[in-house]
Amino acid sequence: MTKRLQDRIAIVTGAGSVGPGWGNGRAIAVRFAEEGAKVFAVDRDLERMRETVALVEAFGGAIQTHRCDVTDGSAVATLAQACLDAWGRVDVLVNNVGGSAAGGPVEMSEEVWDAQVDFNLKSVFLACKHVLPVMERQRGGAIVNVASTSGIRWTGSAQVAYAATKAGVIQLSRVVAVQYAAKGIRVNTVVPGQLHTPMVEARLAKQRTGGDVEALLKERQSRIPLGVEGDGRDTANAVLFLASDEARFITGTEIVVDGGMTVRCG
Repeated sequence: MTKRLQDRIAIVTGAGSVGPGWGNGRAIAVRFAEEGAKVFAVDRDLERMRETVALVEAFGGAIQTHRCDVTDGSAVATLAQACLDAWGRVDVLVNNVGGSAAGGPVEMSEEVWDAQVDFNLKSVFLACKHVLPVMERQRGGAIVNVASTSGIRWTGSAQVAYAATKAGVIQLSRVVAVQYAAKGIRVNTVVPGQLHTPMVEARLAKQRTGGDVEALLKERQSRIPLGVEGDGRDTANAVLFLASDEARFITGTEIVVDGGMTVRCG
């Protein structure tokens, strides 16, 4: 560890996890704390962050939790102010909230479509809306948004709203990156592929393979040229790099973390 984020204040949304293991949000929060950041961990369910907090506190890292529905604009405004009240600034924002729903345009209800847009895309818009003015006053900051390879490729199943919203996250990031570059604010995207996260056991296996986790893992792994599945720690390392000064000349771009899957599919 080189303390690449020493004394930086970092908001990480979706910092909890639906089960044991390395989800993206948990891994990002822990990795940031390992590198010296003070982590303002956000989730709509405080219980899901219990293990995240325990992992950080085990090595003496700094973490504070905040419950927030990031699809609610007033709640996100409160979140930004709460971080300022706690630690005085926001140096890094990681928008990690997201989740998929099965179906194409015919099968998917309007209600599910609207919920996916709110959850995956509006949440990023709202966090940027309320944190960018803080970073602008500070004359600097880094935003890293977490998208998905579903936003750039067909990845094995119809999930039209998830694909569309994650593509939207990528383009939102590019536009904001150019708009705020002269103000010292960098905006980039990490694009994870089919990782083995707690979501596989909690939800995806039930949707895809009738609850057979091993069958789903085998199916997903077969698409990956490296022949292994990553997990949330691989996402976290890419996010860490983009948030750090090592990426000081990088903005408006994406890092794909997928073991080569989209290159083969491309």
